[in-house]
Amino acid sequence: MLDGNRFMLDWCKRWLRTGILALLLVTLSLGTSAAGWNFGLSERSSGLPAGNAITDGKALLRYALPIDNQEVREIQSSLEDIEPLLRRQRWSSITGDISKAFSIVRDRPEDLLKSVPDANKPAAEALIAQMKEEIASLQQAVEAKAKPQIRAEKEKVLDEVGQLEELMVAKFPFEVPSEYSNLPQLKGRATVEMTTNKGKITIVVDGYSAPVTAGNFVDLVQRGFYDGLEFTRSEESYVLQAGDPPGPEVGFIDPTTKKYRNVPLELLVRGDSVPTYGITLEDAGRYRDLPVLAFSAYGALAMARPEAEPDGGSSQFFFFLFQPELTPAGRNLLDGRYSVFGYLIDGKEVLEKLRAGDKIESAKVIAGAENLVEPQAA
Repeated sequence: MLDGNRFMLDWCKRWLRTGILALLLVTLSLGTSAAGWNFGLSERSSGLPAGNAITDGKALLRYALPIDNQEVREIQSSLEDIEPLLRRQRWSSITGDISKAFSIVRDRPEDLLKSVPDANKPAAEALIAQMKEEIASLQQAVEAKAKPQIRAEKEKVLDEVGQLEELMVAKFPFEVPSEYSNLPQLKGRATVEMTTNKGKITIVVDGYSAPVTAGNFVDLVQRGFYDGLEFTRSEESYVLQAGDPPGPEVGFIDPTTKKYRNVPLELLVRGDSVPTYGITLEDAGRYRDLPVLAFSAYGALAMARPEAEPDGGSSQFFFFLFQPELTPAGRNLLDGRYSVFGYLIDGKEVLEKLRAGDKIESAKVIAGAENLVEPQAA
């Protein structure tokens, strides 16, 4: 019986490592041939702009915030529109986008502040004043056609836009089903800094879209579970995976319950107010629907699991490394099958260097630890 158990544990570990690889190989074969698919998605309900898939993790995180303020979204979309225009040197269009953003900040600050809770308004007012100065600097950089400065100033303003949007969140937007109260939950966001033998990477995990999955990850980071663990990666799979503990165990064994911690598949669909749990969008018959957190950005962070077990995740996670132009959102087999719960926001050059056998030297929560809610039931 002991040998049989070890066999099953080894098999499970191999499946977690190779299951995503098999699916990604199918994704690769289908992704480039699916460019003509029309999924009929209404972008308006999600707050996401129509058009090509967003490939910037920071932008996806901004759009995922549960807020309803048209003015701040107009500022955001105008500034994010600059990068593709900059590549084509469409200077008049860039000037128009910046003028639009500046006019909102200068002339309509009350429209921005109307969505901010009273306690956050002083910080929001300071951010709006700062944004006005930064957008003026961005205008000067565009007049000089200084591309490096334009990009730097644009990112600075967009970071401030994201901070303003976070100040607009009044409360956690939904109730997590009580059946998951035995799991840690992240009621907000947290930033995790991961030190590897190749350098540091920074991740933002999003509890607004995946509170159970993100809460599990942050809890394990706080426990030091990932410290010293190795990455696994197949060059053909386009993922970098970690979280496989040494020894015969599979996943995280909770020292309190002495049981394997199962984490459900968790997918917040664009237009929905609460996540879907325990079933893939394909199995739910939601073929046209897309998650808020999509596999369209390099460095998307997702929960690994056996393909046949939607609730079989535990401690293993993976970074999506494949170029999103070849597997765009809505045209691959990962969206709706695996829970994305965050994105890389800094350290892309480090992530690109990591290979199988490289190590996580340490992982720590550097912001948002107060948003972690401990399990409420055994």
